[in-house]
Amino acid sequence: MFQDKTLTCRECGAQFVFTASEQEFFAEKGFTNEPGRCPACRARRRQERSSNISRPQRQLFDAICAECGAKTQVPFRPTGDHPVYCRDCFNRLKNRR
Repeated sequence: MFQDKTLTCRECGAQFVFTASEQEFFAEKGFTNEPGRCPACRARRRQERSSNISRPQRQLFDAICAECGAKTQVPFRPTGDHPVYCRDCFNRLKNRR
């Protein structure tokens, strides 16, 4: 049913083969368009896109540990309603439960 096709990459202009098995895979997934980029350009584009996705830097707030009095930073703004613990005290208290 499917036959290998030679396509031209819209990015680098190189010719590449769109194999019968790739065409079958595309059909199974419901993709109607042929690939516009060669495998090398697709891989490079995927790499660029994944490296450009950056998570926003988590804001840290200064606090004093209610258990040991050490300066620490926490990922939430302390309001004074609840005790705030440094990492060591938090883990020690958590393991007691």
